[in-house]
Amino acid sequence: MNILETQDIVKQYAEHVALKKVSISVPENTIYGLLGPNGAGKTTLIRIINQIIAPDEGRILFNGQPMTRKQIGLIGYLPEERGLYKKMKVGEQAIYLSQLKGVPKQDALKRLKYWFEKFEIESWWNKKVEELSKGMQQKIQFIVTIIHEPKFLIFDEPFSGFDPINTDIIRKEILFLKEKGATIIFSTHNMASVEELCDNIALINKSKKILEGNVSEIIKAYTKNEFLVGLSHFQSSLNDILPSALNPTIIKQENGKADVLFKLPKDLNSNDLLNILIPQAHICYFNEQLPNMNDIFISNVKSQIDFSHE
Repeated sequence: MNILETQDIVKQYAEHVALKKVSISVPENTIYGLLGPNGAGKTTLIRIINQIIAPDEGRILFNGQPMTRKQIGLIGYLPEERGLYKKMKVGEQAIYLSQLKGVPKQDALKRLKYWFEKFEIESWWNKKVEELSKGMQQKIQFIVTIIHEPKFLIFDEPFSGFDPINTDIIRKEILFLKEKGATIIFSTHNMASVEELCDNIALINKSKKILEGNVSEIIKAYTKNEFLVGLSHFQSSLNDILPSALNPTIIKQENGKADVLFKLPKDLNSNDLLNILIPQAHICYFNEQLPNMNDIFISNVKSQIDFSHE
């Protein structure tokens, strides 16, 4: 079941079209990556989902029903541009923002105590926000985003400003939120995070959705039937045991060992390759060369570049 659907969303500002009939479907209890280069339209779509701005055309369904303002309270939204009051004390502000999200003060105090202890930041309670580093402010913003325990969350570049240790802490919390039943839209430029965290993705470029689907299935669809194989103990000359039909490229050869890249034609598979090689040499390793999300992102975005004016 899809917890959220956008249907043919259009948004235009004067002469600039920010979104052109963008439709996405976010399955329940998944982490959904919203990807795209700067200016693609991701933030505009996020703001429309949060009803910060309205679409010119199209509609949004939440749990199968047209989204209303009442449902916004069910969403936790961490924007890329953070919005804490610099002069206000951290604890006072956290309580205030928790109450704005409908959490009674006593409940807010209990929940905040839990999170401040978990993140080992109890000493920040009486500090002003302006005294904290960007990473410290990020942690506070993350806490107040999830404090009302929403089942639907939108994180826009949640790792921005974090060092590797704190990135890992927040990454684990995001996975734990999913474990507890939350659905998460995750907007990022970090493709390694996408492969690690996301179940599904949509790629937006030049205001249009150009790719959507399950991450594993997308990676599988972009595989090129390439295999990197380590060989040793050749029965004859290496060139003699590498049929040209297998499109071999010798990457490295020394001390009686070789690393060879095979680009197989569509009518051959990994088993066929192994059957050909095993009688001829010892197999040291055998790795299918899978594309990563960064390669897929770049190839799709580059394919839309217009060179007509160059």
